[in-house]
Amino acid sequence: MFERNKLVPELMVTDLQNSLGFWVSCLGFSIAYQRPEDGFAYLDLNGAQVMLEQVDPHAGQWLTARLSKPFGRGINLQIDVVAVAPIIGHLGQAGFSLYRDCQDTWYRADNVEVGQREFIVQDPDGYLVRLVERLGERAI
Repeated sequence: MFERNKLVPELMVTDLQNSLGFWVSCLGFSIAYQRPEDGFAYLDLNGAQVMLEQVDPHAGQWLTARLSKPFGRGINLQIDVVAVAPIIGHLGQAGFSLYRDCQDTWYRADNVEVGQREFIVQDPDGYLVRLVERLGERAI
């Protein structure tokens, strides 16, 4: 049986098929299940999960205000991946430019620094997605 995480963001999107092209073909997510009649898909990438729902003004969706691009202002979704290089290649082939170029970054976490190779890209609706390849820890 498919195991759902305890926290799974649900992103409203303008075109589900266009978003699936990004999330599945470029980032490598798989479709765990979907309800095409509702414009809904539940995605998974090695335990990183996200739900996508196409905006439908007649569906009674939980929208607190009118959506305008870029969606998700003030949030970025960090997703751990095995390697960022192949994903950057897929994004380039699909015509997506990076919002923030790939770089190695070290963040202090109490008495150690945690390293990650990371870049940020915007999905078709403007959500910021930060893909992270773990580099390990080092002493401060």
